Formats: sequence, structure tokens, C-alpha cells
Amino acid sequence: MAVLTSLDDLNAVKAKYIDDIELPADSGKTRIVVGLATCGDAAGARPVFEQIKNEIAAAGKQDEIELIATGCVGICQYEPVVEVHAADGSRTTYVRMNADKAKDMFARHILGGEIAKEYTIGPNSENSDVTSLEETSFYKAQKRIVLRNCGIIDPEKIEEYIARDGYKAIYKVLTEMKPEDVIQVMLDSGLRGRGGAGFPTGRKWLFASKSQGPKKYVCCNADEGDPGAFMDRAVLEGDPHALIEAMTIAAYAIGSDEGYIYVRAEYPVAIKRLQIAIEQAKSYGLLGQNILGTGFNFELNLRFGAGAFVCGEETALMTSIEGKRGEPHPRPPFPAVKGLFGVPTILNNVETYANVAQIILNGAEWFSSMGTKAKPGTPIMGSAGTKVFALGGKITNTGLVEVPMGTTINQVVNEIGGGVPNGKKFKAAQAGGPSGGCIPASLADIEIDYDTLKTIGAMMGSGGLIVMDEDNCMVDIARFFLDFTCDESCGQCAPCRIGTQRMLEILDKIISGNGEMEDLDKLEELATYISSASLCGLGQTAPNPVLSTIRHFRDEYVAHIVDKKCPAHVCKKLLQYTIDPEKCKGCTACARACPVGAISGSVKKPHVIDQSKCIKCGACMATCKFGAISKN
Repeated sequence: MAVLTSLDDLNAVKAKYIDDIELPADSGKTRIVVGLATCGDAAGARPVFEQIKNEIAAAGKQDEIELIATGCVGICQYEPVVEVHAADGSRTTYVRMNADKAKDMFARHILGGEIAKEYTIGPNSENSDVTSLEETSFYKAQKRIVLRNCGIIDPEKIEEYIARDGYKAIYKVLTEMKPEDVIQVMLDSGLRGRGGAGFPTGRKWLFASKSQGPKKYVCCNADEGDPGAFMDRAVLEGDPHALIEAMTIAAYAIGSDEGYIYVRAEYPVAIKRLQIAIEQAKSYGLLGQNILGTGFNFELNLRFGAGAFVCGEETALMTSIEGKRGEPHPRPPFPAVKGLFGVPTILNNVETYANVAQIILNGAEWFSSMGTKAKPGTPIMGSAGTKVFALGGKITNTGLVEVPMGTTINQVVNEIGGGVPNGKKFKAAQAGGPSGGCIPASLADIEIDYDTLKTIGAMMGSGGLIVMDEDNCMVDIARFFLDFTCDESCGQCAPCRIGTQRMLEILDKIISGNGEMEDLDKLEELATYISSASLCGLGQTAPNPVLSTIRHFRDEYVAHIVDKKCPAHVCKKLLQYTIDPEKCKGCTACARACPVGAISGSVKKPHVIDQSKCIKCGACMATCKFGAISKN
């Protein structure tokens, strides 16, 4: 690879690859894209890729067809996904593919010119006539900035990133802007940290730039740990150069020459693609020494996390990079003054950095025009740009969605997510993972932004959005997240180490049918102490799921405590399985399925469940073909 030193050099690389990316009508090429991120690979995309590769070779079409392994396109339940970008500019999305379907699709579509409609997105979505993901409500309602290249380019080819105007932002910064100009653009853009707290990115960079020291560091938090969250992984696997370019820009802005990406070791595909991207960037002179011939130097290192949730906290993460046990430090001093190895450091997460190059290229006003505005006299500061959510749970369309700040929960769940399946009612959405809170259906029209969510006892978090229906018990949900936090506490401070455990014990008491009304007061009192006295964000936000469910679903707590019943029929110790003698045919299937012999009765006679023996496993109900068994 030749070292690039000018904008003309970047444009020359772009010109060489632009036909393969944009596919103008006269390119004469077809581009087949297979999603081979972690999700696609796990769903069986590798055999699909190999089958198409073999079909291309067998047909002798290597010069006419380009086969690309790309990142996640975002619509997870349809993996493996194959997209055909034809020479005429059309795009066809094939879903739930396997090797046999891929072979048939290739023969009919690529060789025969006929779309194999039964494999396309249409028969699997709300519109049977749709053949492209771009035409679906899932995709049309999104605004993709962070995910602009994911599922489009080959993340292992730097030329494809350059062809999408990659590294033009760092060229502009190094040749046209002073460090303070870069920081001012970030301040004017209104970009806030996407890791959860929402601290203004430009302000963090400003503090670090003003701090004095012999050395400064730029760090990236890629240690994504929230249950159900995979936004950062998608960017790392689908567009790693966006992160590298942004960190280089940040380094120039604050006066740093070295950085670290702290990525969890459980992300092997992301690690591999980051390593390839770093080496390619160095080979082109876009990273390392004398970047783009400007004399600016920036070295980038990878460090692997062992999966400790607490290392998502900035000081704990830096301690881990230093080779020590990942534990948070008291603040102040803040990392912008004294961070990694005791020198000024900035830390942003992957999604935050993924916005930077686009802000530089398109301008602060472009970015700030999206999202919500500040409301004078209120706590609402405004949230500019877009937010990526990992949409999961009881939802028709699972996957990654990127929407402008200010989009409502209702729009995300019903318009993009396709609503709750199986005719069930939408009950709540858990935003922000273990640090967040549950948003009830009654508040589904509230705008999604950092400050508005706080007013209802929730928070943005890193972007997990778990949808729940009427079959979910909110007490059980609160217990699930609190149990996770207890396990992940580093144990350094007593409020988090002991307080969360006491809260968990009270929740266990409630779901087992032994709760008392005073327990609700105890939970709220403990939550106040833990939130105010814990050393880091893990403990400070740990009570949020409990507090939000007590606030919005207090009736469910009361039912568990007073009525000794779980309204959603989830909490096992409060369940009772019974057999309706009018419906029971005496087939004995339930008795044979019961693992503890709790069911008795004669053949062709109604059976009975001995409640003292029943372990609430539900095997009897699952076995009964006559609907004679119910739980209440």
C-alpha cells in the first residue's frame, strides 16, 4: 500500500473503488453482500457465503460479481442475510438463508435475472411485495449516521471505507483546523456521550486540552456489558475505521500521541477486524507516524477486557488498562486532569466516536439540527443527533435501530419494531440495562433523550431497549437486573457491595410470598443510600430498575405482598397449577410428565395435583392437549 499524503491521494483510492460501492448503472458489476458479523455467523452465514463463492467460481463470473463479507445490517431475526446490489442500482434483501437457498437464489436471480421472492424480506415482513430492506418500515424510519456503513462495506478493506469518504475528516482536521477549532465544532454540535451519562463530548475534550502534562491519552470504551446490548460490537465489526479516524481526530484536538481501545475479549470478530483495520491504516500512513504527511503522530493500542461490568466505568477501565484489578477511583480528580497512568485522558465509547468524522465533514449545525432542543427553565439540556438502540425482548423486529433523538418509545416499538407479537399487549420497555429503568406503556409517547427519560425515573444508558408484554412480571424484572448488578459489583465500597445484596434479599422475600408492605419502604430507603453513597456509576444507578418498577407498577408489588399472587404468573412460589375436572379426560399424560409424582388419578377419570409435592415446573400444563390445566 502506498502512503497517502494528500487529498488527491485519498480521492484516487476512492475513485478506484467507488464503482464497487455505489454501483452506478454503467459499472456492469453485481455486488453480493453477506452479513458475517457475530450474529450472522452464529445463525449460519458462513456456509451461505461459501456456497455463493463456489457458485460464482463455477459460473466463471469472478470479473462480473463481487462477493463481500460485511457487518450486521441490523435486522437480527432474519439472519443469515444476503443482499444483492445489482448494476442497475437496485437492492434485494434475502433473509433466513441457507446454502440450498443461496444456490437456488444464485441460479434464478444472478444467472436468470429473476428475483427469488419467497426468500426476500417481503414474505417475512409486513408487506409481501417488498423485496428490499430499504422499503420496510423497520428501515425507512431510521436515520443512519453511526450505522451508515454497517452491512454496506467490507470492514476488512480500508479502500471501501475511503470510498465512502473515510479519512477525509482527519485530513480536513490536520490541514485546515487548529485543535481549538475541532473542539469548538464538537461543542457546537451538541454531541453528548453515548455511553450512558450523556456528558457533552466537546466539554470533555476541552478540559483535557487545557490540562497540562508530559503526555495525554485518548481511550475508547468498547467493553459493552449491558445485557442485550450489542451496538458497539456492530460498529467494531462493520465499520472499524470510523473509530480509528475519530480517535485520531480526538488526539489532535487534545494534544495526544497515543490511545487505547479497551475491547472485551468475548468479541473475537471485533478484535480481528480492529487489528486488520489498524494495520491497514498504518500502511496507508493514516495512523502512526507522520499521518498524511502532516507531522502529526498517533499510535493506537488494543487492550482486552475480561468481561467485568464494572470496567465500563471510566476509572475502573483505565485501572484495568494499567494491568491492575478493575476498580473505580474517587473523583475528582477527573480523568481529563489525571487519568490513565496519572496523566490527562479522555474516554468515550464506540458510538460517540462513530459520530465524530461525520460531524467534521457535515458541520456542527447539520448534527445539531437533529434531535431535541434545550428547554429554558427546565432540566432539559437538549440531545442532538441520533441514538442507536439494541431492540430486543417481546418485539416483532429485533435488532439494531438508529433514530433521531426525540423519537418516542411508541414509534420505536410499534412503527420500527413492528409491535408486540402474538396479540399480546405492550407493557413496558426497559431502557439503559441494569442502570436504567422501566418505562410503562402509559408513557410510551415520551421523547427519548437523556434528560426527559430521567424525569420518569429511567435513563438512556448505552442503548439497550428490552420490550416487555403482559406476561412479564415487573417485580421479577427488577430482581433480574439487580441480581446482575450484585454479581458485577467490584465489592470495593460498602453501599454497593452490601446495600444491593440487602435489596436483592427483600425482592426474593417478596416473590416468594413472604413480603410485607414495609418492605417497599425499606427498598426505597436503601435505594436512596446506595445511590448517594456508592463510589461509581454502577452502584449509583443499581437501584433504578427497582425504583422505576415500584413507581410505575406498584400494584404488582402489592399483589405479591398482600394477595400472595403474581399477576403475570411468573414467580414460581406464588403459582398454583390446577386441573379442571370438567376438561380433564383422564389420559394420564400429565401424570407421566410430572417429575415428582405430584399428579394422581385413574385412567379416564379427572386427575388431581398434590400442591404439597408440586414444584411448579409447568411440565403438566405443557403436556396437556385438552387445556385442562391452568396456572394462577
